[in-house]
Amino acid sequence: EIQLVESGGGLVQAGGSLRLSCEASGLPGRFGEFLLGWFRQTPEKASEGLSAIQGDGRTNNADSVKGRFTMSSDHARTTVYLQMNNLKPEDTSVYYCAATAICEINDGQELQPAVYDYWGQGIQVTVAS
Repeated sequence: EIQLVESGGGLVQAGGSLRLSCEASGLPGRFGEFLLGWFRQTPEKASEGLSAIQGDGRTNNADSVKGRFTMSSDHARTTVYLQMNNLKPEDTSVYYCAATAICEINDGQELQPAVYDYWGQGIQVTVAS
């Protein structure tokens, strides 16, 4: 069974920080062979790619959160993280972790939700003004 389990969400005041975690299990291959990404989505907005990380640690980051959000990975724990600093009310959303095989991705697609095959259930992040 393939599972991506997010944790670390919750309520935080504007200007605060949160670190999201996503532990992957059951992926059909080595952890380093997958691209892992963070996305967020609300009923009013389409899914927005925030950050993605490759097996070698290279990241792709959306302009909307650049300088505030940082993604990292821990291969030993098959876990990726999203450190979110200086949170703003507009960051309120459900955040999703997703994975896809790196070999299936072309350059420039790393933040496109449609190319990801496996998704977590999502976790709520609420930033109070």
